[in-house]
Amino acid sequence: MSVRGMQTERQTGKGLRRITSAGLVVAAVMTGWGMAAQAPPPAPPVGAGRPAGPPAAPALPPLTPEAMARATEILKATRQALGGDKLAAIKSLVASGQTKRVRGNNLVPIEFEIDLELPDKYLRKDESPAEETDPTSTGFNGEDLIQLPAPSTPTMPARPGGPPPPGPAQIEAQRKARVMAIKQDFVRFALGIFADSFTTFPLTFGFAAQAEAPQGKADVLDVRGPGGLAMRFFINSQTRQPIMVSWTQPPTNVIVLAPGQAQPSTVAPGAVVVTGPPAPASSATQAEKETYAKEVQAVRQKAQGTHVENRIYYADYRDVDGVQLPFRLRRAIGADTTEETTFDRFRINAKIAPQKFAPVK
Repeated sequence: MSVRGMQTERQTGKGLRRITSAGLVVAAVMTGWGMAAQAPPPAPPVGAGRPAGPPAAPALPPLTPEAMARATEILKATRQALGGDKLAAIKSLVASGQTKRVRGNNLVPIEFEIDLELPDKYLRKDESPAEETDPTSTGFNGEDLIQLPAPSTPTMPARPGGPPPPGPAQIEAQRKARVMAIKQDFVRFALGIFADSFTTFPLTFGFAAQAEAPQGKADVLDVRGPGGLAMRFFINSQTRQPIMVSWTQPPTNVIVLAPGQAQPSTVAPGAVVVTGPPAPASSATQAEKETYAKEVQAVRQKAQGTHVENRIYYADYRDVDGVQLPFRLRRAIGADTTEETTFDRFRINAKIAPQKFAPVK
């Protein structure tokens, strides 16, 4: 299936983006639905001899007591609109549906099931019928990682002159970083359902601003959490339904062009294109070639500090056993839609087999 098959969805997305970039008045100096919180970049990969990560983002100012008190009232009203006591009574949730994910010039259909058992168990299983691949599962059980196929442990000896293979401490650090990334992605999805903090991943909220658009007003909350999580949570001021979350992170890729080189015809969502130094002549000395490589690396590293806005939109809220749940999600990076998710079914307080949450050994 080609990206053209997603044209209707993309045009719908553009309609939302027009709202974000025009006709919107926000308190203070903030403009647009796309008021993304500046998140610190993720830590560089663990391992000796690897290049340093992008420059650290500046520390975020603390949330004021007044901002946190106002956010508490907004979230309380939101949870009441989403189901009140029935929302609070959810102990487990099973959801299934389809995701269309942009991969190159194609749309990859993915069938998924999400299993959630509060307070600290989460699993998402993905299967691609169009691809000859095994299903994949990712999630967490407390602080333990759930991942199938299980992550492989390097067994090959280090190549001459290369970095040594990761030791137990590095492997454990990588496992913890993976759990943290999954929990952060879980929170971005789950805020559209629960509009609350979570025992397994506590959040702090503060009122940031109120935005206006032809559709109405939105309350904008700052959200802070473990692992440097920082994002903005948009809630419709009238319906009290969540609209979206927005955050920034380093580019998915940096494309370095030579001076005068033509721009690539297609650029993957989240990638940035920058101009580097002129390439050395074929007759250049080894020292000149090494200097050029260092200059390119410096340009690439600087570009990694240019954070790109990411968003998840919640839509099509419907009643399920007295609880309002979003049946459509849209994920975007910059101006590009990267995923469209449609839920077929939610089951509230369904029994989930304990073995589903078996962690990686």
